[in-house]
Amino acid sequence: MKVATVHSRCECQVHLSAELDEQRVALRGWAVDYRKCQLAAPANTIGAERERFDVGWACPFCTRNTLRSFTGSALVFREPAAKAS
Repeated sequence: MKVATVHSRCECQVHLSAELDEQRVALRGWAVDYRKCQLAAPANTIGAERERFDVGWACPFCTRNTLRSFTGSALVFREPAAKAS
């Protein structure tokens, strides 16, 4: 399965990311702060069937719900990277 990664910033300046499958369903989300501390950030897509859709995150650092818009035609799908064992 191919995935696309979207990125944004929370209001607290934490870097938010999410992996989306080819149907634009969020597979996983994460957040990284300025110290490079990475935490899971639950992500969800809204209106994934539309060209312009939204991704919502629950920021684990400040507890805000962050909503950002993305354009489907701008997504780049790639095979997921192999996990190191």
